[in-house]
Amino acid sequence: MRALALDIGDKTIGVAASDLLGITAQGVETIRRTSNKNDLQRLGELVAQFEATTFIIGLPKNMDGTEGTRCELVKKFATKLGAAFPEVNQIFWDERLSTVAATKNLIAADLSRKKRKKVIDKMAAVYILQGWLDSVRS
Repeated sequence: MRALALDIGDKTIGVAASDLLGITAQGVETIRRTSNKNDLQRLGELVAQFEATTFIIGLPKNMDGTEGTRCELVKKFATKLGAAFPEVNQIFWDERLSTVAATKNLIAADLSRKKRKKVIDKMAAVYILQGWLDSVRS
C-alpha cells in the first residue's frame, strides 16, 4: 500500500509519497494549480506512478479544532478527487501547524525565502503524511 499526501491550496498542491514499506514520507512535487482538469490529470499520473491506494488529504482546521472555509474548499476538491479516482481511498488528516513545522525546518536548513516558497507545500505534505504513517504504526 502506498499513500500520497496532498496539501491542497488555492495556487498549489503539495504532494508527498510513502515508501513501499509505509514507514517514511518523501516529498514528490508541488503542483502549480491551473485548472481542476489539469490538477486531476497530474494527480492521476502520480497515482499511476506510485501505485497509490490512498490519498491522505491535509485538512486545515482552525487552531481550536473547528472547520472553517478552508476545510470546505479542501473537501470540495476531495469530492472531485473521489469522482476521478474512485479506487483510491481518502483519509482526511489534521494538518494544523504542518506548514509552520515545514517552514522552521527549511529555515534551519538555511534555505532562502525564494527557495522555501518553491518547496514549502511539498514539505507540508511530507509532514502530513509522516504524521499519518506514524499514527497507523502505533
